[in-house]
Amino acid sequence: MKSPEDAVRFVERDMQDIEEFPIGAGLAVVFTHSSPTKDTPNEDAAALIPLSADRAVLVIADGAGGARGGAQASSTTIYELTAALEHAAREGRDLREAILDGIENANREVTTLGIGAASTVAAVELNGNRMRPYHVGDSEILVVGQKGKFKLQTVAHSPMGYAVESGFLSEDQAMVHEDRHFVYNMIGTSEMRIELGPMIELSARDTVVVACDGLFDNLTSHEIGEMMRSGDLATATRNMVDECSRRMTTLSADLPSKPDDLTIITFRLESPAAVRGTDSPDRERP
Repeated sequence: MKSPEDAVRFVERDMQDIEEFPIGAGLAVVFTHSSPTKDTPNEDAAALIPLSADRAVLVIADGAGGARGGAQASSTTIYELTAALEHAAREGRDLREAILDGIENANREVTTLGIGAASTVAAVELNGNRMRPYHVGDSEILVVGQKGKFKLQTVAHSPMGYAVESGFLSEDQAMVHEDRHFVYNMIGTSEMRIELGPMIELSARDTVVVACDGLFDNLTSHEIGEMMRSGDLATATRNMVDECSRRMTTLSADLPSKPDDLTIITFRLESPAAVRGTDSPDRERP
């Protein structure tokens, strides 16, 4: 996969296991599945969008608004981002500008639907051994180092996200709080804003995690960090999916449990000698 036309999209998918894809300067692992407590379509969507041999975009969108409305909002977000990147590749435009345009276009299109649907989005720009995060809402992005320490953890645009960031609540308290369902910032609203992070250099064993709130409502960041530092990327991701899914279906007084759609993309550089990216610009799966 070396151009946006080779993008792999995951829309209303219920995967039974993880799938691996070489992309950019490394390997991505993807999983998406609807909530175990509902029989409506998966309202999450995701995409792997290649740009060149060592540049790519990873993106997840988590739809809100119920059933078809949520699924339509998340899929619209994915397709608008892909379209913006395809256009940028043809025109030789700046990648950061293209991602921002794609999110803005998605906001306009979802708002125009007029059905009360909305979506979060979390996107990662990969440029050789560097990455930059973009997000709207409570889908989050982590960069976990080899020893389980975080190089990056985005803050969810939600009451609980800000409460944890400011120290008013612990992460454990926020995960069981009665207001944990509220989100301040969404695609499909006139007040939508995009949070853009700095470019971060990735080391050989760093892991990028992009996920919807279905992950972060069931596993603490510490647990995610510990899982990502153990073993190869596929095994670590599968273990995380299995534990998250188990908690969604098993009530425990000691562990969080919030059934929800679950979508995760993880990424690692293919080798320690990954080529440093540049800022120059460079099939849909059935």
